[in-house]
Amino acid sequence: MRAEGSSEEVSLPGVGPLPLTEREFILFQALVEREAGIHLGPSKQALLVGRLSRRVRALGLTSFGAYYRFVIARGNEAERVRMLDCLCTNETHFFREPEHFEFLRQRVFPEWMRRVAQGQMARRVRVWSAGCSTGEEPYSLAMALLSHFPPGSGWELEVLATDLSTWALERARQGMWPLEKAVSIPRPMLRTFMLKGVRSQEGWMKAGAELRSVLRFARVNLSDERSWPAGPFELVFCRNVLIYFGAEARAQALSGLLRRLPPTGYLFLGHAESLTGSAEPARCVAPNIYCARAPTAAGQAAP
Repeated sequence: MRAEGSSEEVSLPGVGPLPLTEREFILFQALVEREAGIHLGPSKQALLVGRLSRRVRALGLTSFGAYYRFVIARGNEAERVRMLDCLCTNETHFFREPEHFEFLRQRVFPEWMRRVAQGQMARRVRVWSAGCSTGEEPYSLAMALLSHFPPGSGWELEVLATDLSTWALERARQGMWPLEKAVSIPRPMLRTFMLKGVRSQEGWMKAGAELRSVLRFARVNLSDERSWPAGPFELVFCRNVLIYFGAEARAQALSGLLRRLPPTGYLFLGHAESLTGSAEPARCVAPNIYCARAPTAAGQAAP
């Protein structure tokens, strides 16, 4: 839902009046950006009403002003987490932006093999899916990695999947999806890594044990680098996440992500994202794919 213009109130029809005043919206704007880096523009008033109204009523509150006071009360961290869960957008699918996975197959994986053969790299790879939503991205990465570096080949693989939403993370941990989600998984990978549900789980698929063995999950707030995992990571995927951030939070997050890469690592962003605002040196190697550049002795980015 979208609210047009800048009216003072937005009502949710069909379930009784629950107005959001302009002042209340401004308070939530500041709170959400402070807590999560997410910027709610004026057109997001109806979205906020739609996603938080049920929670406001469940608590027995009668206004967004009362809910705001409840959320910011001392010791109410759990409700702030729940509020952010409600506001997170969890849209994803398997092997999203296929050209990124083709880049892995054609360039990155052969590059790793060459570096191992030349003694420049250990057979250990860490990958970070930052903003993993319900898990389709990190499981896609795990399938791509295991297809090229299968168990028994001597490679140690780790895919860290993180998200702000506790609800989405729990779904990702479960590793179960409706069977129609399988349409974007390459058939050989689907047969190798996914289990088809039967009886009570008919119509569902589940990640197999081999796939689960390389995955770890954690709640991470990308607007607070203190909560981030330690690097380095050979690959960082942070796609279609930072488009929701304000300019300052986006710039800080991009710089932090680049600092988690070694000079040979890669950062993958969404098709509508770029490194604009980041203070860290980097170079574009393919559409929305970046490689960290080590500074020279004079402090300038290497060409």
